[in-house]
Amino acid sequence: MSKRDGKILSLSGMNVSSENGGQLNDYFQANPEKGMHGIGFSAYEEGQKPGDELSLEQVQRRMSILKPYVKWVRSFSCIQGNELIPMVARQSGLKTLVGAWLGKDLEKNELEVEALIKLAKDGYVDIAAVGNEVMYREDLTEEQLLDYIRRFKAAVPDVPVGYVDAYYEFEDRPAITDICDVILANCYPFWEGCSIEYSLLYMKDMYRRTQKAAAGKKVIITETGWPNKGQIFYGAQPSEENAIRYFLNAQHWAHTDNVDMFYFSSFDESWKVGTEGDVGAYWGLWDKNEKLKFV
Repeated sequence: MSKRDGKILSLSGMNVSSENGGQLNDYFQANPEKGMHGIGFSAYEEGQKPGDELSLEQVQRRMSILKPYVKWVRSFSCIQGNELIPMVARQSGLKTLVGAWLGKDLEKNELEVEALIKLAKDGYVDIAAVGNEVMYREDLTEEQLLDYIRRFKAAVPDVPVGYVDAYYEFEDRPAITDICDVILANCYPFWEGCSIEYSLLYMKDMYRRTQKAAAGKKVIITETGWPNKGQIFYGAQPSEENAIRYFLNAQHWAHTDNVDMFYFSSFDESWKVGTEGDVGAYWGLWDKNEKLKFV
């Protein structure tokens, strides 16, 4: 095969629109078996929401479902049972990107950061994420966030630490980019109203822009995905076909270009309806009953 053969359609990705449902499902089922780099761990079962206590049984059960398909698991909080996620992941032979959830509640932030430090000191954290989209939500000032990151770095200097936010925040906030050991970027063509035809090209551009801002530091895509149901967001159409197409394109590109990517997300979570509109509940590769979708 010539070098050119490997570049054909490398920007636009696969065209699966002409395939019938059965063939699409076969593609989807086969691709996870090659192994995804990582996935966001959806912790909450039907009827649960953030603030509810997670049980060891539910974490173990969901981890056992994900284990055959992934190398890394990402968690989003370190309290109320979420601290079990990296523990169970390590016991399952998986690596961990562990997040402390920060927000406007400063007392809760203290619990999160101290719990993340403890997990890291106990050996359960491969990469630490101090905060998730705090700047995007305007929950904290930049200096407050920097202080939390400094605290973690001082307490656990041998564990790489970053901060998760939309890719463009790392262009706009050089102080945050500078303090991070690794750049953790969320890249969502869907949430910028991109049509599925251009979504792979757009995600690649998001990644390259983040790499430029990172100035040589490792860039990890911490979230990307496409919902299979819900309302249209400008040019972005939720559908089963588009969700499959985006997943396949993202995974193919990640494997081909050696990009570390955490797909969002593992399981559908009904509590997200209202938080992100009606599409919020349909980002999972597995449904709310823990069944693999599209098969």
